[in-house]
Amino acid sequence: MTRPITGSVAEAYLRKRGITDLRGVANLRFHPNCYWRPEGDGPTETWPAMIAAVTDLNGKVTGAHRTWLARDGSAKAPIDPPRKAMGDLLGNAVRFGEAQDVMAAGEGIETILSLRQAMPPMPMVSALSAGHLAAILFPTDLRRLYIVRDNDPAGDGARDSLVGRARGAGIEAITLSPVLGDINEDLVMRGLTALRAEVRVQLAPEDVSRFMVLTA
Repeated sequence: MTRPITGSVAEAYLRKRGITDLRGVANLRFHPNCYWRPEGDGPTETWPAMIAAVTDLNGKVTGAHRTWLARDGSAKAPIDPPRKAMGDLLGNAVRFGEAQDVMAAGEGIETILSLRQAMPPMPMVSALSAGHLAAILFPTDLRRLYIVRDNDPAGDGARDSLVGRARGAGIEAITLSPVLGDINEDLVMRGLTALRAEVRVQLAPEDVSRFMVLTA
């Protein structure tokens, strides 16, 4: 029922958020008329939506996340809430790239897509919420995990929980912190050059040449 996001309202929305490099985003799709139902009483509406596939470590689809959008892609749709997820989410994520020994994990899809603008080769996952970020499952070969922190109490709690779990599994955990509220806000307000600079100094030295070579 969905189609690629290229040329769609979803692409226009992401570009408004500073996200222009959309290579390797097959887990993101577009639905032109996705149903939205209010939490209580009220009529069902249809809005354009960005649909994200939630998958397990083997690539099996376990759920879906929907972000309803304004019809011109200028913002999220004027509905509350404009995002909903369904399915088996705990431990799973929206994945970009195939994780091996290094990957980054964060909450929101836009946050992770923003980080990918600075270092496209690094595999990354969006857990969709702070609670789910704390519970993500680790790939067997993972040796270093970058935790993409949102600058709020929930983000701090997710980071602390995930750092403890990673270290308990023998995985090095490194936090990537934004200057503003989150990485997407940094991208929009400060620009890609500034984002690259702030990310570069937080990476392990060997990962700078490995994952930022295309954006040096």
